[in-house]
Amino acid sequence: MVDNLTIRNLAAADHDAWLPLWRAYQQFYEEDIPSETARVTWSRILDPREPVFGAVALAGDRAVGIVHWLFHRSCWTVGNYCYLQDLFVTQDHRGSGIGRRLIEHVCAAARVAGCAKVYWLTHETNKNAMLLYDRIARRTGFVQYEKLLP
Repeated sequence: MVDNLTIRNLAAADHDAWLPLWRAYQQFYEEDIPSETARVTWSRILDPREPVFGAVALAGDRAVGIVHWLFHRSCWTVGNYCYLQDLFVTQDHRGSGIGRRLIEHVCAAARVAGCAKVYWLTHETNKNAMLLYDRIARRTGFVQYEKLLP
């Protein structure tokens, strides 16, 4: 466990701490999301009219993790679903419980919002993360497909 860990929702003043973690997350998954998309994502996180949210994990005053989530409708439940889209913890803090705490933060926000469930995806090669996910959630067996649109 990390001493002096704080998890809180992102605020405008957090941009300079958030951006390197957002880029490191992309690098982990070998993705290169355009800067314009990052700018729009940041503005959505801060916009109270948007169903997009983010939180930061701070070890003292150092940002060591981020999580993004969004709420959306479902045809299967009355309550919204909460999609935990991005979860990242710095390499030097992995395995310290921060990932679990970030997921718990999202689950608490989803409960307050009346969501029916929280769900997330990970890459099949992300074995370390899956060790945590298999302990705290149910693996559904669904396989994801995607079709990119022009």
